[in-house]
Amino acid sequence: MQFQTISDIYEINDRVRAKLRSTVESLTDEQLNALPDGEKWSVGQVVEHVSMVAGGLERNCAKIHAKAEAAGSLSDGKIDMSTLAARSGDADAQKLEAPEFVHPTGGKTVAESLGLLDEVSLGLRQLQPLYEKYDGNANKFPHPYFGDLNANEWLILAGGHEARHMRQIQRILEKIG
Repeated sequence: MQFQTISDIYEINDRVRAKLRSTVESLTDEQLNALPDGEKWSVGQVVEHVSMVAGGLERNCAKIHAKAEAAGSLSDGKIDMSTLAARSGDADAQKLEAPEFVHPTGGKTVAESLGLLDEVSLGLRQLQPLYEKYDGNANKFPHPYFGDLNANEWLILAGGHEARHMRQIQRILEKIG
């Protein structure tokens, strides 16, 4: 997917989050906690993982933009997605292993995880003026799978990560009927 503006990224990310929320809010406890054959995590655990990762993504975006702001690197409006595009082409077909520190613990309810996602969404929204003013391509921060990503790519990855796990949730739900 090609994004023309920062607003495009935010709009897509908002749609993905809304779909995730509407899907899991309507599930029963049995559906949230079921662990079908071949799956490592339940739907509830997937949502917890997504909320844990989202917090880190938000912190990374803030760090990168703080550097751009300090350097006075103003945005020209272009969105460089070259690193993410080059490395993510086959990622959806691969089974990626999350680092241990973002494995779900089972210590949060889905409602609590969704609440954390709302907080992250608000934090990212507060960064939007920085994304629009300062160069989100200027500085990078390493991702364990995709390599060094710029702030724009981290923002795209926020929605992409949720979309990937939304597809996982749909597969789990198909298995449990």
